[in-house]
Order: sequence, then C-alpha cells, then structure tokens
Amino acid sequence: MDRVRRYPSDLTDAEWEIIQPMLPSPQWMGRPEKHPRRAVIDAILYVVRTGCAWRYLPVDFPPRQTVYAHFTRLNDRGVTERILTELREQIRVTHGREPEPTAGIIDSQSVIGADTVPRDFRGYDAGKKTNGRKRFIVTDTLGLLVTVWVLAASWQDRDGAKGALLATYATTPIRHVFADTGFAGRLVDWARDLLRTTVEIVRKPADQRGFVVHPRRWVVERTLAWITAHRRLARDYETHRATSEAMIRWAALGGMLRRLARGEPATRQQRLTFNTPD
Repeated sequence: MDRVRRYPSDLTDAEWEIIQPMLPSPQWMGRPEKHPRRAVIDAILYVVRTGCAWRYLPVDFPPRQTVYAHFTRLNDRGVTERILTELREQIRVTHGREPEPTAGIIDSQSVIGADTVPRDFRGYDAGKKTNGRKRFIVTDTLGLLVTVWVLAASWQDRDGAKGALLATYATTPIRHVFADTGFAGRLVDWARDLLRTTVEIVRKPADQRGFVVHPRRWVVERTLAWITAHRRLARDYETHRATSEAMIRWAALGGMLRRLARGEPATRQQRLTFNTPD
C-alpha cells in the first residue's frame, strides 16, 4: 500500500523505488544520516513546487539546515545531473528510443528577478519587457531536459545560447538542434564551425495567421510551461545563477519521476466552457 503522503509534492512509493538506487550511499556525507533520505527529497521538492523560502519549511520535514545542506551537496557533486540523465534514459527506452538523444531543441525564457537577485547578475530584456534573468534550456525531442543555462535577461538569444550548446556538446551526442528565429544568424555558423553541430531554424509559415503549433518547437515550449508551473520558478529568487539552474533541474527531475511511475506524460484536464447558444 502506498505511504500516506502529507503533501501533493511528496514522492509516491513507486517514485521512491525509482530514485532511491540512484542516490549516493548513506555515508557520502561522512557521518550517519539522522533524518530519512526520502523526507529530505520530499522537502526539496516541496520548496520547488510551492515556492516557499527554506526557512518556512513545515515543521514535519527535517530541519531546513539539513535539507539545504543535502540540496547543496547533491547539486555541487553532480548527483542531480546524473539522476536526470538516468531518468531521461529510462523514459526514452520505454518510448522505444535510443538511451542517448542525437537531436535536441533549444529555447529561452525571460523571467522577472526578485529583489534577492543581485544587480550584477540580472538584466533587462527589452523584447519581453522583463527585468530579471533568462533561462536557456535544451531538451530532447520528447521534451526531457538535457541542459539548462541561466544568464541575465539582457543577453541576446544568439549569444546566450552558446553556453547551453557547449554544455550539450560536452555531455551528450546531440549534434542537431532545432531553434526558433531568435537564434538565427551568427550562432548557426558558430555552432557548425566550433561544435560541428547543426542548428536548424524552424520558421513559421509566411501565411500563418494567429497561433499555430509548430513541429519541434512546441515540445520545448511545453517543457518551459511545465517548469514555470512550479511556483519557485515562476520568477527567479536565487542569489546565485547556479542555484537557479539547480531548481530547474529538480523541477524536471520531479516531472520525470512522475512520468516514469505513471507510464505516460501528464495530460491537462480539459477546460469546461458553458457558452449559451445564440
């Protein structure tokens, strides 16, 4: 029987069975762990999902100093990225794909920066009229997170994307990336010459009117929507951009766990409309 979940963000038994073998041994911090590891992971996911500050963690979780210490060590030692990779591989295999992707999709998202974001690490995106930070993500063709790169919102897409593409090149066999017109221009030549990566610009049809779902691009846009459904990520609260990137990875990690345990992607409940006939 599934353990009683205190909060909707808590791991189910099926999700815990998936992630537990991926965590380091209990001695990884150099001393016996005082609090259950599952409770610590639940607390991290609670912060990401609800957007509360660490100091406002409910008292039925382990102490916030303990939770934050685990959060920091898991991120600094690359454990979070390794778990993401393993989860992504498992999901791809269940969909009949190769474990490692060879094609990806890149996009950016500008979000408002809270007053906790230092002035030196934030900027103004004139196009989106947003003062804060810009997130660059690369996903595979299923929309699973591969790389995240956070910069000031003032960075142009074609310039800020270089860090995300470099990280993708260094850690995956992805050599073909789909992008929208904001990434067109010198970035295409730079990726081809330096990274031997093809950046294919997906342009909208000349006769398009109104909103149209574009092949390839909608996948990454859906992932960005899933990310910002987490209140901690609706805007950027983090002092350090590395912490901001870690929060995005944890949001993706939680989504991948649910997808694996459920066996299929999440579907939004259809909205009911009550239009009276003319």
